[in-house]
Amino acid sequence: MSTTTRLCRCEPEDVFAVLADGWSYASWVVGAARIRDVSPDWPSPGATIHHSVGAWPLLLHDCTVVRSADAPTRLELEVRAWPSGQGVVTVSCERVADGTRVTMVEDATQGPASLVPKVLRDPVLDWRNTETLRRLATMAEHRARSTSGPTA
Repeated sequence: MSTTTRLCRCEPEDVFAVLADGWSYASWVVGAARIRDVSPDWPSPGATIHHSVGAWPLLLHDCTVVRSADAPTRLELEVRAWPSGQGVVTVSCERVADGTRVTMVEDATQGPASLVPKVLRDPVLDWRNTETLRRLATMAEHRARSTSGPTA
């Protein structure tokens, strides 16, 4: 299981607002090429994002399903990218003195990717999720600046 952490200079609500915008998924998730549809009740449990993975003309169509959500602190997803397989991703947001500590935990649960030994799988997931959290932080911090309004 890969665990990746990043400090975001904003509030957990700002991070979760990005997570709660299913249409932004391809902007921060490395590997997601485009969004085809988002359930109107995203990110409620059972809600889905239909996405494409890869690059044209070799796009794979699949979906991500919300397993559980506790705004603004936790979102658990079942991610699918068949034929490579599927996995579980949990994004946790913890308020700290300098902002929000965002932790992403991911592991393959089914399919060929789950057969790759963890010692080989985890560094690849961590590398990808480091960039994913960088993108998420950029979006959340920008949101925080644009919604904070003028200060007195």
